[in-house]
Amino acid sequence: MTTTTLTIDPLIVPDALDAADGADFRAYGQLNRQICDEMVGLPDIAPDAAQLLASWQDSTDTLQTGFVARHGDEIVGMITLAYAQEADAKAAEADLLVPEKHWGLGVEDALLTLAESEARAHGRSLVQIWTLHRPIESERMISPRTGWGRIPAIPLSDALEARGYDFEQVERNSELDLRSDPAALRAALESAQAAAGDDYRVLRWMAPTPPEYRHGYAAILVRLSTDAPSGEMDFVAEEWDAERVVRRERRLTGAGQALSIVAVQHTPSGDIVAYNELLVGADRTGVTHQLGTLVSREHRGHRLGTVVKCANLLHWREIMPLSPAVSTFNAEENRPMLSINEAIGFVPVSYAGAWQKRI
Repeated sequence: MTTTTLTIDPLIVPDALDAADGADFRAYGQLNRQICDEMVGLPDIAPDAAQLLASWQDSTDTLQTGFVARHGDEIVGMITLAYAQEADAKAAEADLLVPEKHWGLGVEDALLTLAESEARAHGRSLVQIWTLHRPIESERMISPRTGWGRIPAIPLSDALEARGYDFEQVERNSELDLRSDPAALRAALESAQAAAGDDYRVLRWMAPTPPEYRHGYAAILVRLSTDAPSGEMDFVAEEWDAERVVRRERRLTGAGQALSIVAVQHTPSGDIVAYNELLVGADRTGVTHQLGTLVSREHRGHRLGTVVKCANLLHWREIMPLSPAVSTFNAEENRPMLSINEAIGFVPVSYAGAWQKRI
């Protein structure tokens, strides 16, 4: 195979997964999971095609595009790009999917070159991309510009370095065994609620978010793009309102997924000041994904992170007894959140590297 024998075409977004033109999108979902399996042995950290389709069909908040590389009739790789739709967004977020058997033959370079060209065409000055790494020590470990954490070098990280990408941040992927004794969760929740005091009360609901909470929930979701540790990664401050909450939950639950939200309300002000989200696919025996978790800056120090995490996990064990584990990603420098995770039984299972290039 040479780059001259590659054909690269846009990824078609079908109206339905079983539509006549849906084959490539179905292959995209399968390839996404294959890459996660090959890289870190965790295919379940990737959504399947059904879970992905709704977010690709609705470009109101994020435009998703992709490209399929073929050698003859065989798909040898894909790359996808996500463009936040805020007016001041600068970055295109890329995801490179090249199977091990096709690596090093020019596929990855051709797709990365295309991604950078596409990002420029969309008026973006940055490309951001993430690498996955096993939790092992190797002969060559690399450290991000934050100075927190390190990961074993892999061919993709080498390729990104060679193309001028900066290694900005390490994220730890941790899992909690949902079949373990919940006593530690109960004890942590009781202690944290006592420390928080009477100015805070716990709210809990399953998506869709009730109308009376949408405005407050939108206000705390804004904070995830501004308050969460991100090193030098250039993330746009997202714009949220009640309507965007509705759109997001429609995308997240459109293929039969279930989403549980636990939040903390500051009773004197009525503001939602902390939240935690758990999501599982239509197959309730699959791994649960923790999405956002945040405590607003003004209310940190009251153990609200422990409150929302533990309350949601205990509720989840009751309503989703077949899911074996919860998977979550946290920045290595986010010691307060990692300390909570470690205390209640989360263990590292993989790492992600965040990379960025100005184009």
